[in-house]
Amino acid sequence: MNKKIIIQILSVELVRSLFIAVLILSVALVSNSNNQMVENQPIFFKIHPVPQTEQRLPSVSGRKAEHLYHMFIIQTASHYQVDPALIKAIIMAESGYNTKAVSKSGAKGLMQLMPQTAQSLGVEDIFNPHQNITGGIQYFKHLVNRFNGDVKLALAAYNAGSRNVRNYNGVPPFKATHTYIKKVFKYYQIYKNQMGKETDRV
Repeated sequence: MNKKIIIQILSVELVRSLFIAVLILSVALVSNSNNQMVENQPIFFKIHPVPQTEQRLPSVSGRKAEHLYHMFIIQTASHYQVDPALIKAIIMAESGYNTKAVSKSGAKGLMQLMPQTAQSLGVEDIFNPHQNITGGIQYFKHLVNRFNGDVKLALAAYNAGSRNVRNYNGVPPFKATHTYIKKVFKYYQIYKNQMGKETDRV
């Protein structure tokens, strides 16, 4: 075969090989570029809310709240050896069973606990009725023990503070405190009679 022809054939094959190599390289580069674009794009996840396993206690007041927390009051008061009817009377006098009640002095919840008192009792959520009731019962029991079982003095201390009871060596001469004690005892008799009838039915 003519040497010139052989050189031409080899040249064509070389060009073809180079062309194929360029094509393969181009495809590889494009593919790699596309992959990087995909990797650099932000990934969006569909966020599913975490199911709420803790049920929030309803914000209620009046007779509905009284009925809703009746058994809890009985159980908790009995546990701390306090008359449940007396605790129900204190709640009625303090907040009228308004779970979100806030006084001018800053007392909060069903049993109108001061934030400092609630904190010392381990109450984490002062508006949580169960925690508020439990803390209030513990505090009242503490006052009863402090004044040697004298419920009247314990009520005076719950309303006006232990310091005032000690300073006056008895119920302080505050009209609001005297009115409060009378109110609690009035409600106490009502609840005592109601709960007595419930016991008779059982």
